[in-house]
Amino acid sequence: MDNNIQMEPLTVNAKEAARLLGICERTLRTLTKSGELPVVRIMTRVLYSVEDLREFIRQRSKKESNGES
Repeated sequence: MDNNIQMEPLTVNAKEAARLLGICERTLRTLTKSGELPVVRIMTRVLYSVEDLREFIRQRSKKESNGES
């Protein structure tokens, strides 16, 4: 078995999620509070699913291409 296999993380913290989306942490918190961006809670940690971040981008891309705001 190859122990050097690189796995993509399933979740990231708020700082990394904001960086991946290209937004500030304050905007990330606003999106989270409004329910537009779900969180994963593990014990006391609040994390963001990488797949949820991708889906958020896909949904935003669809709205933009359909002329919605």
